[in-house]
Amino acid sequence: MRRIGALFSTTFLIGWALAGAAEAAEPLKVGFMTVRSGALAAGGRQMEEGLQLCIDAHKGEMAGRKIQIITADTAGQPAVTKTKAQELVERDGAQVLIGPLAAFEALAIDDYIRQTKTPIISPSAAAEDLTQRKPNPWFVRAVGTSAQAHHALGEYAAKELKYKRIVIIADDFAFGHELSAGFQRTFEQNGGKVIQKLWSPLNAAEYGTYITQIDPTADAVFAGFAGGNGIKFLGEYKNYGMQKPVLGAMTTVDEGILKRMGDEALGVISAGWYSAAIDTPANKKFVAAVQKAYSADPGYYTVGAYMACEFLNNALEQVKGDISDKAAFMKALRSVNMPESPYGQVKLDQYGQPILDITIRKVEKKDGKLQNTVIKTYPAVSQFWTYGPDEFLKSPVYSRDWTPAK
Repeated sequence: MRRIGALFSTTFLIGWALAGAAEAAEPLKVGFMTVRSGALAAGGRQMEEGLQLCIDAHKGEMAGRKIQIITADTAGQPAVTKTKAQELVERDGAQVLIGPLAAFEALAIDDYIRQTKTPIISPSAAAEDLTQRKPNPWFVRAVGTSAQAHHALGEYAAKELKYKRIVIIADDFAFGHELSAGFQRTFEQNGGKVIQKLWSPLNAAEYGTYITQIDPTADAVFAGFAGGNGIKFLGEYKNYGMQKPVLGAMTTVDEGILKRMGDEALGVISAGWYSAAIDTPANKKFVAAVQKAYSADPGYYTVGAYMACEFLNNALEQVKGDISDKAAFMKALRSVNMPESPYGQVKLDQYGQPILDITIRKVEKKDGKLQNTVIKTYPAVSQFWTYGPDEFLKSPVYSRDWTPAK
């Protein structure tokens, strides 16, 4: 009986090992959700470039497994995004997802990701609560939250630029709401006052209607735009003869669209966890690779997708390419720690959110080309800024109507 039991145990272990080896030998199917039409299409194209650069750098293989990318166009629409996520997982057999692009898209598939327990790495969607009050255990972000960089900018505007009165104009969707509220919170805690908020549709045809409403007593304007909207806003702002200084969200003057701007962008001060002008060996190597492949500087969406892919590689190496145990794979994803990257050092907090260096950038012209020159760095910034998780999470998520607690 002991021999039979030993034989059964040995057979089981061999079978288990062979099954694991077979799983590891098969291509890993990665569903990639991008945007190829509408206001966010420029960002989607840059995401595709960043992902492809990473896949090529690894020669299409990670931890001994071939990587098969299955791409879906969400069109930047929440309902479409949910359908595409279902198709990728249920029809195409995607084992891991990278995407989607926008915050409202990520929120639209949150329940589905939880139900199916599908590991997902966000390359750009910055919705705050996915790593805060309602953390999704299957979600990891490779970029900052909506407000993470803009907490720093709010403090900088008040303490170093000495602005007292600011008007906010931003895209009227989750990302615009959250980044604006984060800026407002720290700006007002350091003595400033947001005197007006103007919300424009994501697909706004023009901004003259909003620009003419800007309170003339403001010291500056904070512009929170995504996709190509920063191009339209800054162009029209100049055409209307506006003289107030402009502060920008990271995406308002992102490198992906900065190449299509002119002198109207000069002097815009923004904040972000990335700039193509960051002067480190890792970033110089990355920028050179992007320039060689695509004849452009990398920006928010390029580096976000590249880093999401590197997160995948890092986690796969930890589990030796075997993701049959999804819980173990998620633990590896949440344990990603990179001493060097285009961002600098990257490690995650307990909620699956990177702790990142935040740079204050100023648009300048160098060698005939616009760039986001780094003028100050806030090291190792948490999604909770300086408040601490417990204190931060007691307050409501940043929203369109957010106001400081009395």
